[in-house]
Amino acid sequence: MKILVLNGPNLNMLGLREKDIYGSDSLNDIEKRLAIIAEKNNCVIDFYQSNAEHELIDVIQNSLNKKVDAIIFNPAGYTHTSVALRDALLAVKIPFFEVHISDVESREDFRKKSYFSDIAEKVFSGHGVKGYELALNEALNFNR
Repeated sequence: MKILVLNGPNLNMLGLREKDIYGSDSLNDIEKRLAIIAEKNNCVIDFYQSNAEHELIDVIQNSLNKKVDAIIFNPAGYTHTSVALRDALLAVKIPFFEVHISDVESREDFRKKSYFSDIAEKVFSGHGVKGYELALNEALNFNR
């Protein structure tokens, strides 16, 4: 199985930004934990983070050629704004799992609208960085 973990804008700042909301783990810390889980499950896992919407779209589209089986995606700020990313996910038809470190439903009103939740296989919101591990385990067991 091949899984892509895709992260949107500002997630490269995890561990430094708003620790009361996002915790003290860096994106690298999260990736290390996920790599261990993937290895134990004979899964190839790739990681990508970008602050640029077009780069995220390119990675999603290229997932078809790379034969990615599932995507774990934290669209971050693009959750509430990006029809283009939604369209890219719909175009490739690769199952994906939406992750949010904070509980977006308990935050500002504008954060309550996701352009992805209705097309995601499952949404993990408010579990902290553990949400990535939950999503990975769900992806590993998807369609088996």
